[in-house]
Amino acid sequence: MHALIVYCHPNTESFSKAVLEQVVTTLNHQQISFDVIDLYEDDFQPVLTKSELDNYLDTAQNQQGIEHHIDALKRCDTLIFIYPTWWYGLPAMIKGWLDRVFVPGVAFRLTEEGAIKPNLQNIKKLAVFTTCGAPRWLSFLMGTPGRKTILRGVRLLCSPWVKTRYAAHYNMDSSTDTSRSRHLKVIERKTRGLCKA
Repeated sequence: MHALIVYCHPNTESFSKAVLEQVVTTLNHQQISFDVIDLYEDDFQPVLTKSELDNYLDTAQNQQGIEHHIDALKRCDTLIFIYPTWWYGLPAMIKGWLDRVFVPGVAFRLTEEGAIKPNLQNIKKLAVFTTCGAPRWLSFLMGTPGRKTILRGVRLLCSPWVKTRYAAHYNMDSSTDTSRSRHLKVIERKTRGLCKA
C-alpha cells in the first residue's frame, strides 16, 4: 500500500491539520508509505488558465507544470483528501486541483465517440476526511456536493472495486475539545481500516 494525501487548509493551526497529523501518525504506525501534497504550502495555483484549457485534450501538452502531482497520483493505490467543507462543498483549491490534475490521459481516456474511460485503476482505496460548520442534517439537505464529487465522481475513475471511507466533524464552529478528540479517534479507526481493506 502507498497513500497519497491531498491536504488543503490555509491555517497551519486548524483542526484539519490535526486530522492530517492523525492520518500520518496512523500510517506510520501501520508502516505504510505515503506522500503528502499540501496545496497551500506548495502554493498550488488552482486556476485553469486559457492555455491549459486550449491544451486540455492534448495528452502531450496537458500535463506540463503539474508533473509532480501526476507522478504522485500514479504512484499511489490509496487517495485521501483532507479539507474543510466550505459552502457545503469543496474549497476552490481542491476543486482547482481536480480541474488541473485530473486531465485526459491521466485520470481518464476519451474514446473516439467521446465516452469517458477510467484511467486510475491503480487507486483501490479512496477517503474523504472533512470538517463542516453546518450540522449533519443541513449538510445532507444541501446534498453534500463535496462528498459526492469525490466519492462518486472521482470514484468512477478509479478501480471498479475501490473501497471508500468518509468522516466529517459536523458543527465545527461550535466544536469542543471533547468532540474534536472523539473525531480524531474516528479518523484513526478509519485510517487503520484503509490499511487493512
